[in-house]
Amino acid sequence: MHICVLGQGYVGLPLAVRAAEAGHAVTGYEPDRARCEALAAGSSYVEDIGDDRLRAVLDSDAYYATSDPQDLKGFDVAVITVPTPLTDRAPDLSCVRDAGRVLAEWIEPGATVVLESTTHPGTTRDVLVPLLEEGSGLVAGRDFHVGFSPERIDPGNPDWRLENTPKIVAGLTGGCLERVKGFYDTVTEVTVPASGLEEAELAKVFENTYRHVNIALVNELSRMAHTLGVDVWHTLELAATKPFGFTRFLPGPGVGGHCLPIDPVYLSHHVKARHGQTFRLIELAQDINESQPDYVVRRLQDALSRRFRRSVHGARILALGAAYKPGTSDARQSPAVEVTDRLRQMGADVTVVDPYLPVAGGGCREIPFRATAADVTVGDFDAVVLLTPHGEFDLGRLAAEASYVLDTRGVMTAASHIERL
Repeated sequence: MHICVLGQGYVGLPLAVRAAEAGHAVTGYEPDRARCEALAAGSSYVEDIGDDRLRAVLDSDAYYATSDPQDLKGFDVAVITVPTPLTDRAPDLSCVRDAGRVLAEWIEPGATVVLESTTHPGTTRDVLVPLLEEGSGLVAGRDFHVGFSPERIDPGNPDWRLENTPKIVAGLTGGCLERVKGFYDTVTEVTVPASGLEEAELAKVFENTYRHVNIALVNELSRMAHTLGVDVWHTLELAATKPFGFTRFLPGPGVGGHCLPIDPVYLSHHVKARHGQTFRLIELAQDINESQPDYVVRRLQDALSRRFRRSVHGARILALGAAYKPGTSDARQSPAVEVTDRLRQMGADVTVVDPYLPVAGGGCREIPFRATAADVTVGDFDAVVLLTPHGEFDLGRLAAEASYVLDTRGVMTAASHIERL
């Protein structure tokens, strides 16, 4: 089949490459010309897709990157994987709408359009379908097929990838569901049919809401435990020995990435805007997790004052990690960036080291990154804050050379000069 994937980011590129490997002729539509040129040259900016893998599908002519909408002509299946960010703390569906308008011109009878972008229930039916019908002059569910299949990409996860993660599929009609499932059966090992579009859309935002709320719970627990003088990390280890009724979540400097800080807000905002009701747990979790970077800064501030009788202002601080999770360069909504921003605003001299973000900028407000920590003399700093525990960091060396470490991820052994959040 001729498959078009709109958006070649962390979600779209893995899908496009996987579809090409499965034998389809794939057009990767990316309106960002610089990104498109990089892909055409065989250079991947997504860690989950190595250059060798990208070049293989390019060399076989199974994959073609383009920023020209005319290359979408004649598609059998088009998948929308564009961002759904927040603008002024409200859902922004402009990219979905733009993709729908672009696609509508090229829809032919029998074609299938699938939305993968995370959004609130009702988006596929109430937002995307009218755009497709208006632009094509065709009727969804009769002349062409429409579906929703939420993305479940976890950047940097070597165990759960696109092909072996169960894929929820939904359709506007029974016939639409059959077409959507038929496509994903060729690229994933397990498909899970949903009874309707809205159920599939709600399942996605609830998956991330579940994580968001539970992370907020342990973040608040860590604050309370610190006040009580209790080791929260050992407490969580003990609780995790229960073989039923407990799922282990861990504290940290906050939540980041393309899902947790954003997706639950879609659900909360939709419920309030449409029905005037408040999703209280989501809003409370958002408040806790958004304030976690400030809590990290306060802990560091207290430690400098208590241990060295000095303030954050003028202190030399080494921040390890800027990405929102280990093993990836994804710094979107990263709490590590929020922490370093706040420290700099308070007058600290902050050096940030992240092996996955070796150049200035890196999507993190022009923070100067260094490629490795090898050229950094740890003892030159008043304090070290471990924000993202990349495997490349030598924690043994850090423990031996640092004057003080605030470990926000609980990966180091507590000691007189090492505090865990």
